[in-house]
Amino acid sequence: MYGKVSTGALSDLEKVTKQAYAMVTIYGLNDKLGNVSYYDSSGQSEYSFGKPYSERTSQTIDEEVSKIIEGQYQRAKRILSENKDKLTALANQLLVKEVIFKEDLEKIFGDRPFLVPAQAVSTTTNGTAPAAPAGPAAVEPTSAPEQSAG
Repeated sequence: MYGKVSTGALSDLEKVTKQAYAMVTIYGLNDKLGNVSYYDSSGQSEYSFGKPYSERTSQTIDEEVSKIIEGQYQRAKRILSENKDKLTALANQLLVKEVIFKEDLEKIFGDRPFLVPAQAVSTTTNGTAPAAPAGPAAVEPTSAPEQSAG
């Protein structure tokens, strides 16, 4: 918003970096490396002195993690720029009120562009509804339709 990055972002950068490495090395969420996980669930990796991949793969992992982080950083900057008026309104609202609520956010940003939990609950293939997310906005799942014994 103010054209500079502060040192206050350290914790965020640490979390983002760990998540990007997990996406690439644990969850296999990278097109270049494919559906490969280098995670050792046996716990034996603490006794080894090396990585379960080559230096070249290590370099590829670093490059792919960098691409993810930089791409999402550019995306975040674009979203903030496109919504600078709303961001300014939010900052001003927080100066007036220390705590703001959903209604305050809706006045600034409008309704959410995606489904709320009550709309997202659907029936699975076995006839039972999936569990709703935990938290204050959680909605009880609908009951399963009764099935005839035929």
